Amino acid sequence: MKITLDISKLVEEGKLTPAEAERLKTLASQDTGSLGINILVGFGVVAVAGGLGALVPDIISAFIIGGATFALGLGLTFSRTQQWSLLANICTVLGALIFCGAILTYALGALAALLIVTALLAIAGVIAQSGLLIAASVLSFGACLGAKAGYWHATYGLAIYEPLLTIVLFSGLALATYWLSHRLRADYERLALMAARTSVLMVNFGFWIGSLWGDHLLLLRGLTRGESASEVIPDWLFSIAWAAALIAVGVWGVKVNRRWVVNVAAVFGAIHFYTQWFERLGASPLSVLLGGLLMLVIALGLWRFNKRAAAPA
Repeated sequence: MKITLDISKLVEEGKLTPAEAERLKTLASQDTGSLGINILVGFGVVAVAGGLGALVPDIISAFIIGGATFALGLGLTFSRTQQWSLLANICTVLGALIFCGAILTYALGALAALLIVTALLAIAGVIAQSGLLIAASVLSFGACLGAKAGYWHATYGLAIYEPLLTIVLFSGLALATYWLSHRLRADYERLALMAARTSVLMVNFGFWIGSLWGDHLLLLRGLTRGESASEVIPDWLFSIAWAAALIAVGVWGVKVNRRWVVNVAAVFGAIHFYTQWFERLGASPLSVLLGGLLMLVIALGLWRFNKRAAAPA
């Protein structure tokens, strides 16, 4: 579990000695450096995997390269040689991504292939203790429901065709992995929290899409062959439920000192607010002014809430 402390303020208040503060700063700088390296490795590995996947002459070669690279990474991981740990992590993640990409290419993105890739990424993520692979497995599970993202010139796109099902499934996954994180060692706790956090993002994406277009329950209609318009869940219902969920989760995050949860609730709260505001009122100087003022009032209310919550401590 990670917490946020104001070291300078704690020293000024006499709650920490200067020596203790320096020790905490040293430990924090090591963790920050490790985070920076992991971020660079993550972006680099994804780029290399994508490039190799496009350059290899055929799918069989991709299977062989991916499998061999993953096996090399596992071998280095199990050797537990510290000087090879970074290379082991790179090879394991790179191999898993190339191998799974070959599966999807071979099966033309079929649902069965997506389910297999989801399971393989989760297993590889646990073995390699890779947060990137764990997050990729959660996103792959979302793709099983039709979720996808895209980019074209100066434009990003997000598509979720089953908002309600996405919200329900990923809410359950977030709760399950968060519960599991309290019962695992620190390394695996981190992986469980990564799965929970990625699931929370998927839940918010489901709410976002639902608040704009509602839910036509395409999967349910396909299973029951129904055509009734009464099966459509209106967008306003998603809007109200999303606002209530963000408030509840944000308050919970403050009480249990989960800074990431509070930040995510605040970010998606702002996205939700401005999305609905401009969808209903349009973009005009007056609507922008009123929206900004209302957001400042909400921020002031949160600030007062945080002060009251921190007062007993």
